[in-house]
Amino acid sequence: QVRVVESGGGLVQAGGSLRLSCAASGRTFGSYNMGWFRQAPEKEREFVAGISWSGGSTYYADPVKGRFTISREHAKNTVYLQMNSLKPDDTGVYYCAAGNDYGFTHSYEYRYWGQGTQVTVSS
Repeated sequence: QVRVVESGGGLVQAGGSLRLSCAASGRTFGSYNMGWFRQAPEKEREFVAGISWSGGSTYYADPVKGRFTISREHAKNTVYLQMNSLKPDDTGVYYCAAGNDYGFTHSYEYRYWGQGTQVTVSS
């Protein structure tokens, strides 16, 4: 089986930074994309950023472009989300997703999900 574990969430002031980590373990077949989603209280889960595991392509949701950077460290099988210039609207539970051989933005294309890590940005 595949296990996906997020870490790095916390409480920060507006304008601050956090770096989230997503460690994926277990056997998968072929190349696959990974992504980050977030869910604010009483709102639907939304796409944040995605990365191609073998190709290096990235894609970002409009609200985070220029502020967030997704990257990978191949040797550790880990994906990161560097979040800068954080805003209160960035508050939510951030989920890492893995196992997408199609695209980046659609949650239903991901086979594996982590448990989420809380990010809170105060004014």
